[in-house]
Amino acid sequence: MAGHSKFKNIMHRKGAQDKKRARVFAKIGRELMVAAKLGGDDASANPRLRTALSAARAENMPKDNIERAIKKGAGGGEGTSYEEIRYEGRAPGGASVIVEVLTDNRNRTASEVRATFSKLGGSLGESNSVLFQFDRLAFAQYPTDTADEDSFFETALEAGAEDVASDEDGHEAIANPDSLHSMTEALTEAYGEPISYGLMWRTNLPTDVPSDKVANFMKFLDALEDNDDVQKLYHNGVISDADLDALDED
Repeated sequence: MAGHSKFKNIMHRKGAQDKKRARVFAKIGRELMVAAKLGGDDASANPRLRTALSAARAENMPKDNIERAIKKGAGGGEGTSYEEIRYEGRAPGGASVIVEVLTDNRNRTASEVRATFSKLGGSLGESNSVLFQFDRLAFAQYPTDTADEDSFFETALEAGAEDVASDEDGHEAIANPDSLHSMTEALTEAYGEPISYGLMWRTNLPTDVPSDKVANFMKFLDALEDNDDVQKLYHNGVISDADLDALDED
């Protein structure tokens, strides 16, 4: 899911050519560990672990890394304890941003996130300051060749989806968060396991990013993404095709 997908700014992620694989794997590994610690290492009985495994497979995370993280989490003991925190604010250009972190040091992370907002032209807000501009949703994604658009639409609705979109990038079924696993299980029975599924924030109030702020906006998102504690990053910024093309040329 890219920041400018068919759903307009579901989640920011760098292009594959820019990804630092070690950092990506470390973030997924942390989520696998927390999921296993909270719900055990049996994915069939642990929805959060199933979702984390989906993310690991989507990123082609090595099997050894996955098993090591799950084993560490399920082992319990005196290991590192992680805390989930959500930050909200405005990016350069006025777009709203949600930052979800998983941290073993609240003070360190708060300081780093605050510094990124301050140094790169954003403004960190209070809790729930921009959350009203987003809806919490469940999603499941499939490749384009899974089925034709009409067939996928009908199957997804029968599986409990409330919204379905298809384009050249693939198919995506959207549902109420409570329906995530029932929808995913029904779709898996019909088409096999999705390439990605989970919970997301989707904007209900897209905001155009001014052309003269686009470069700063992307630099800001990339800086947050580079923070090891940041697990997911969502925004409602919309960048014109012309401005995106201009960025690619730089």
